[in-house]
Amino acid sequence: MSDRSGTRGLQLLLALIASAVALLMPAASAHAQPNVLVFPGMEIHQDSVLCTLGYVDPQTRIAYTAGHCRASGTVTDKFGNVIGTQGSFRDNTPDGTTVDTNHQITDWEVIHLLPEVPVNNVLPGGRVLVTDPAVLPTAGMPVCHFGVVTGESCGTVEAVNNGWFTMANGVVSRKGDSGGPVYTLTPDGRTVLIGIFNSTWGTFPAAVSWQVASQQAHEDTISAASAVAPAAS
Repeated sequence: MSDRSGTRGLQLLLALIASAVALLMPAASAHAQPNVLVFPGMEIHQDSVLCTLGYVDPQTRIAYTAGHCRASGTVTDKFGNVIGTQGSFRDNTPDGTTVDTNHQITDWEVIHLLPEVPVNNVLPGGRVLVTDPAVLPTAGMPVCHFGVVTGESCGTVEAVNNGWFTMANGVVSRKGDSGGPVYTLTPDGRTVLIGIFNSTWGTFPAAVSWQVASQQAHEDTISAASAVAPAAS
């Protein structure tokens, strides 16, 4: 009788342990989060909109993409992991395949990254992407663009217009590349951001100027802060 009682007691104990493990496992899985690294050139989603991340500022933890990529507010990576929320944006991209070169195109969006996600400013190919206000797009400048659909393609700046520029001689794009970084390799070996990819006008891929976009974003941030600041007594 004692052996049987001992066996039954052991079986009962094992059953209780198995039940406890079964209850704990779903909870652990539900809270488990994979490592998410945010970097320029990564694939991002806003609702059903697929785009490319253009730039990440590790100091401010702010990222940038095209303004026409905006949606309801939540920004995720390609696996559905939330990386941040949509902030201010501007987008006056004209409809159609032709545009007046005098038309000023603005097309950018600020993304406020979550405090817990790791970030860097390294492109998928390993180059560190930096900004330099002295490096501006000029006709004939060597340029590269990275999009999640077409990868990296390089050519030259075709023409510089009103806040935006076109590219030719090898630069390609497809839907989903919007918002991707456009950069030039400087003689001193740096990879400098000069634009955020916008669209294709006729046969020419186009980007908005990083200097113009970042200045507008800064102005909008100041305006928003002023709007909520308490009035002086």
